[in-house]
Amino acid sequence: MINLLFSRYAALLVVFLASGLGLYMFANHGTSWLVLFVPALLLSVVGVYDLLQTRHSIRRNYPVIGNLRFLLESIRPEIRQYFLENDNDNLPFSRAQRSIVYQRAKQQIDKRPFGTIENVYADGYEWVNHSMQPSHIDDANFRVRVGGPQCTQPYDMSVFNISAMSFGALSANAIRSLNSGAAKGGFAHDTGEGGISAYHLEHGGDLVWNIGSGYFGCRDANGHFSETEFEKRANLPNVKMIELKLSQGAKPGQGGILPGPKVTQEIADARGVPVGEDCNSPAAHSAFSTPIELMHFIQRLRSLANGKPVGFKLCIGHPWEWFAIAKAMQQTGITPDFIVVDGAEGGTGAAPVEFADHMGVPMKEGLRLVHNTLLGIGLRNQIRLGAAGKIISGFDVLRTLALGADWCNSARGFMFAIGCIQAQACHTGRCPTGVATQDPIRQKALVVEDKSDRVKNFHHNTLLALAELLEAAGITHPQQLRAYHVVRRISSSEVKLLSAIYPELEEGDLLKEQYRQKIFELAWPLAQAESFAPRYSVASVVGQAYRD
Repeated sequence: MINLLFSRYAALLVVFLASGLGLYMFANHGTSWLVLFVPALLLSVVGVYDLLQTRHSIRRNYPVIGNLRFLLESIRPEIRQYFLENDNDNLPFSRAQRSIVYQRAKQQIDKRPFGTIENVYADGYEWVNHSMQPSHIDDANFRVRVGGPQCTQPYDMSVFNISAMSFGALSANAIRSLNSGAAKGGFAHDTGEGGISAYHLEHGGDLVWNIGSGYFGCRDANGHFSETEFEKRANLPNVKMIELKLSQGAKPGQGGILPGPKVTQEIADARGVPVGEDCNSPAAHSAFSTPIELMHFIQRLRSLANGKPVGFKLCIGHPWEWFAIAKAMQQTGITPDFIVVDGAEGGTGAAPVEFADHMGVPMKEGLRLVHNTLLGIGLRNQIRLGAAGKIISGFDVLRTLALGADWCNSARGFMFAIGCIQAQACHTGRCPTGVATQDPIRQKALVVEDKSDRVKNFHHNTLLALAELLEAAGITHPQQLRAYHVVRRISSSEVKLLSAIYPELEEGDLLKEQYRQKIFELAWPLAQAESFAPRYSVASVVGQAYRD
């Protein structure tokens, strides 16, 4: 602890010592020592101010030397623009994307002169076609009602919300800031699978309670699902929806262990586990093992939650396993109120490199598959779709809604809003901004009142940007968006509408055995409601497709 404090406050200690030495030498050896004393004294004043101010967690955690970051940021225009255009740091989000969040969270001007910094002729560039008859939108607070025919307490969801991030992965002050911002802005905060902590409840923001395979907050002593514990929390007034996590985009198919030394009293209280013991989150659920059992478990949760919306979150993997869930909906007549499609590009505090880069289906393809499946079995109007996976800007939201989502979730965007600088030290406990750490001293640098306003501002200004895009396209509400509204460059001489890249099924196609797309023709017959396993050999089907 002493070494840690010294390393963080080393610059402040040096200027304190230098100012003391300068004062002594000035008093005893003449005015020439003012050259040391005056600058050291001024830097000491800066350091004290850094400790006392509440707007910048970097400066609170690294007084004096932390100002270098903001000094470099302020250099205009050539150097700063160079860094925006030449993004070679291999971070998950570009400097330009981070700049958008910081500007909107801090209520700064987010306009940019001299046109796009993107190459409009590069493969993959996307845009929205504008209309000669722009619309006018009075209220950008777009919402969608979540709750199917089996739900008695529907929830009006914002189209842009905070994605799943657990207490334990994030600090107490980070959770407080996110939830307070959600309360101020009137949108939802997903708890992550780490349970509902006291910090999730402190400011009264709307919660989506995320329940993973560890059943944290609703488990018995053996780690199995507990109806009694679930009922206690599901009926809290802050909890608006319950989300059963089947898989996570950043590391689908893998569980995890929080080592015993990291299981503090606060984390133990939130998760319902013993203090100091390893906290295991298995790769698979123990409450169900087949698609039909999953549907009955969803019904059971909805009943225990007195009719609140219940759904599940997944990253798409083997398509026949998702189709098996869809067939279980048909066979049982039980439907989730919502499904959140998590893309393989989603982030986490720590994931194996191979999982982060090469496991799971990306969000666009996964979302389109789920959307089309629900259309094909005639259930799309009953089930709302959320989506998550590197969603930052108003255009990101628009494109995702155009591909079939009803709302979007963002994790990293809201982390940026409360100060994350992508130091990529989440797994070390030494987050420099106090966002992803349990260090009580580091997280004090994150001042809740200031950061919660930034969360609210980022949400509000992103929806305003979305509204401006919709107006320019001649649309009055996101629900009118379709895949043909967005265009993608395929090569320097070819462009395609997203509706051509990701074609849409007609309502009820799968009920009529009109598959239209190869993925349904191949994998739909493989799926069975009674099991996640395919009906017969996948190899034979793939081999036939290859021969055809």
